[in-house]
Amino acid sequence: MSSLLLAALLAAPPALADGASTFASYCATCHGAGGKGDGAAAAALDPKPANLTAAEFWTTRTVAGVTKVIKEGGAASGKSAVMPAWGASLSDAQIAEVVAYIQGLQGT
Repeated sequence: MSSLLLAALLAAPPALADGASTFASYCATCHGAGGKGDGAAAAALDPKPANLTAAEFWTTRTVAGVTKVIKEGGAASGKSAVMPAWGASLSDAQIAEVVAYIQGLQGT
């Protein structure tokens, strides 16, 4: 982990730090550690995972929409069926923390 990212996590509010940890555990395999859609599994996926850092990501999505995709899976929102539903594994609070973390990735 880079020292800059570590410093940001240490300075982050607890929910954001928890969101980063949950993201690392559940999302980074596909979306990549930095959220750029370049995780280890991304090469095998079609369509590719979303680049969560791209400015246009939030121009086509809402917090409620991203929350629904994480909770219910991509197919539930007309997105990729490859995106799994995490609602059975993550609490609503954890999902909200991940969404807040993803919002912070924009433009990185």
